[in-house]
Amino acid sequence: MNLLIPLYVHPAEDPGAWHRLITAASRTYGVVLNPASGPGEAPDPAFTAAAGALRDAGARLLGYVDTDYGVRAAEDVIEDLRRHREWYAADGCFLDRVTANADGLATCRRLVRTLRRLGAGTVVLNPGVHPEPGYARLADLTVTFEGHWSTYVSAFSRPAWAARRPPGRLCHLVYGVPDALVPLAVRTAHERGAAVCGPVTGEPPNPWAELTPALSGAER
Repeated sequence: MNLLIPLYVHPAEDPGAWHRLITAASRTYGVVLNPASGPGEAPDPAFTAAAGALRDAGARLLGYVDTDYGVRAAEDVIEDLRRHREWYAADGCFLDRVTANADGLATCRRLVRTLRRLGAGTVVLNPGVHPEPGYARLADLTVTFEGHWSTYVSAFSRPAWAARRPPGRLCHLVYGVPDALVPLAVRTAHERGAAVCGPVTGEPPNPWAELTPALSGAER
């Protein structure tokens, strides 16, 4: 099972969830570290310890970086990556709120190339929708759906280019999944061409505050 886990809760607030995540690290594609909507202004000792334990357990660590749909200055995005790598030894980055249209592709391409030169071994792009296909060619993993389970089951569609992409390069992040249906959400993502997924039962404003039940035994 390949799960992308954005566990956006502080390790001191829910140490049990982080412990369960550490013990299940081998079942994840990666874990998104998000101390303060990014790396924060200074290293967080609790996240440093959690990151070290995850790394020792074999998890890939991805630092959360908000691009604000291309509005944030490139130097600020680069600084976030530098801090994630220096403070938490992140293997790569999870670029959130990425543009999806053709107009932003060249800027995103330059940014990704810079991040890779600075040591980002894995780059995940999260436009949350199917972007122009060029974005998917830039990334190791592209999140082509982020939204509620009700939308996922009733209004999901994918363009032809996505059907041709290797499933291991696409991810669906679905929240509001009824607990009993988490295994179905995993299977549905696979059937829709996304070998990586992140189904959670939580609801907005922070559906990622709880560990997905999929780590406790969801089917493929």
